[in-house]
Amino acid sequence: MSADDNKEKSMEGLQQTSVNAQSDSQLIQQLTKQINDVFIGQCDVVEQVMIALLAAGHVLVEGVPGLGKTLLVRLLAKSINGEFSRIQFTPDLMPSDITGHIMFDNETNKFRVRRGPVFTNLLLADEINRAPAKTQSALLEVMQEHQVTLEGKAMPVPEPYLVMATQNPIEQEGTYPLPEAQLDRFIIKIKIDYPQFDEEHRMVKAVTTNQVGDQFSINNVATQFNPDDIVRLQKKAAEISVDDAVSNYAVSIVRKTRDWQGISTGAGPRGGIAIVRCARAYAFMQGRDFVTPDDVKTVALPVLRHRIILSPEMELEGMDTDRVIIALLEKVSAPRN
Repeated sequence: MSADDNKEKSMEGLQQTSVNAQSDSQLIQQLTKQINDVFIGQCDVVEQVMIALLAAGHVLVEGVPGLGKTLLVRLLAKSINGEFSRIQFTPDLMPSDITGHIMFDNETNKFRVRRGPVFTNLLLADEINRAPAKTQSALLEVMQEHQVTLEGKAMPVPEPYLVMATQNPIEQEGTYPLPEAQLDRFIIKIKIDYPQFDEEHRMVKAVTTNQVGDQFSINNVATQFNPDDIVRLQKKAAEISVDDAVSNYAVSIVRKTRDWQGISTGAGPRGGIAIVRCARAYAFMQGRDFVTPDDVKTVALPVLRHRIILSPEMELEGMDTDRVIIALLEKVSAPRN
């Protein structure tokens, strides 16, 4: 086979990869639109959750109660035909209430495993900061390893697996700060805010028209994927090409957080890994088979906002992490080619 033949075959392969990426991105966009039609006024939130799902990561959501966090997970679970569980974190919640435990069955005279709510595809850990650190840490293994160890036996959870944890930024009484090791397990942190006036009006009409109660109906939501489809898309997103200059840009951003004035503790190496993973997922959603510096810049804020700690002086001045990160991003030079 001649060199020209090899070159032609290589070009055909690249074109086919690009076409597949575009068709998959169209399916993802249809899924995103379906969720946005019900989860009104939170397009950025839905996009970031989809990024985390495709990057096989977990999400920490910060927002006041009543903004539809449970609805979002229920919508996503139905759309991908996955299992959904919800845990309400409270001060008296025990680790075994989350992971499960070994119990003796009197009927069979044998020990059996009672699986906890973590054995699902989509787990909503509601108000995670209301439980003490010992209970919060019960999620560490399953978030990192996608398995739970009970009595020395490792038990895998279903794939895909996504934990969406929520915390209330206003009501701090009776809460426990999330340990740094726990925070680092979340690939992104989303801040969810109130919708715009017209969007909130649409929401009110949708809930109060010919409907009993105050819950959104998801009966008409179509199942567009199954769990195996999501696993396939996660693998394809992981294959998106990242040039060395682009990955260097991601690492430069993370390293800059460690010597930036006003940041007392910067992001660790897992921050750079998370940026590249999310940038791949975002590029895949856009129908591209390569990552651009703009993709890195787009995902850097939600990836880093929970991985840095501001100095006391910055907090006294009323600065928040988002403003500091945005200023930092402006100072890190992006590759031009």
